[in-house]
Amino acid sequence: MKRFVLLAALASALTATHADTTAQPDQPAQPDQPRRWDFTVLLDGEPIGMHRFSLQPEAQGALAVVSQAEFQVRLLGVPVYRYRHRAVERWRGGCLQSLDADTDDDGERSHVELGTDAAGRLQLRTAQSTTEPSGCLSSFAYWNPALHRQARLLNAQTGRIEPVQWTRIEAGTLDVDGGVQPAVRWRLSGTERPLDVWWTDEGLWVGLDATVRGGRRLSYRLRP
Repeated sequence: MKRFVLLAALASALTATHADTTAQPDQPAQPDQPRRWDFTVLLDGEPIGMHRFSLQPEAQGALAVVSQAEFQVRLLGVPVYRYRHRAVERWRGGCLQSLDADTDDDGERSHVELGTDAAGRLQLRTAQSTTEPSGCLSSFAYWNPALHRQARLLNAQTGRIEPVQWTRIEAGTLDVDGGVQPAVRWRLSGTERPLDVWWTDEGLWVGLDATVRGGRRLSYRLRP
């Protein structure tokens, strides 16, 4: 049950795309007022917790994003796995400027921090290392419908910058809170396990599906 790692870990061509990470990326969805996504998290169709994303516009075109997740898996009523994650991100011009993330993966704790030094250089810090990443970074920001154009993503749980590939799979429908939602499914690969992200034609993130250890199905479904 360890390491569901959706943040490690959860779209313009019809085949896998590779972005030029030195070029200016697409702007993330830049709301003019606060927005929030509340997801029910399911394991093999059974609810096990929640994941919430809150976006807050700030001065001078900046954007603050808070991600908070909490899962608990029970077996015969007894908790056998717990997961908690909280991350605070700040974006500007489509690039991740700072990150402060804490994760408790069933007792295994990690902290990842991204910020700038006195000279204005980006620094990425974990318990194991401090590095200076180059170029424009993006996290696994599924709320951004332009994310599929990114070829590398920062894992807020591990601190690794992971090369990824995106493939458009199909247009279809998704069951969301008892209703049917038309959406397009994109396959994200290159991570520990591939996963599928669902966006509507309007760019709203409505779902995510991944196969985790033991062949079990982990899903996100947007609450209304």
